[in-house]
Amino acid sequence: MEQSTGKSVTTLFAELGEPTFRQIETQALAELSAYTRLVVATGGGIVLHSSNWSYLHHGLVIWLDVPLDELYTRIKGNPHRPLLQTPDPYQTLQHLLEQRSPLYAQADVRVAVQAGDPPRQVAQRVLDEIRLAIKPNPITEQN
Repeated sequence: MEQSTGKSVTTLFAELGEPTFRQIETQALAELSAYTRLVVATGGGIVLHSSNWSYLHHGLVIWLDVPLDELYTRIKGNPHRPLLQTPDPYQTLQHLLEQRSPLYAQADVRVAVQAGDPPRQVAQRVLDEIRLAIKPNPITEQN
């Protein structure tokens, strides 16, 4: 989105507001969904609009499920998180996670990530879960 608009996420939020940002996000996702053999890392709010799920399901949707405290440790003080520029970013993050978790749970694959998990280990778990998700079901194939 930053590349196509020439503006940072923070600037887009500040100048256009969240609703317009979400429209641009949906447009970018729609364009990317036409490609194959592509990994698209989205922001956490992409799941808020049901229309985005039709684009997301052009492929396999993976949820990296990171506990709240670990998420907060990773992003606290980051000025590039417009929704967390509040007096209590931890509480805001908690609210966002509570709001979005039922939507995240609709992902095809869920990989739990804990504090201290090495990135290579997480990547291997993602690959293992993808293999399980796309492995043909022998019972279905017989029918």
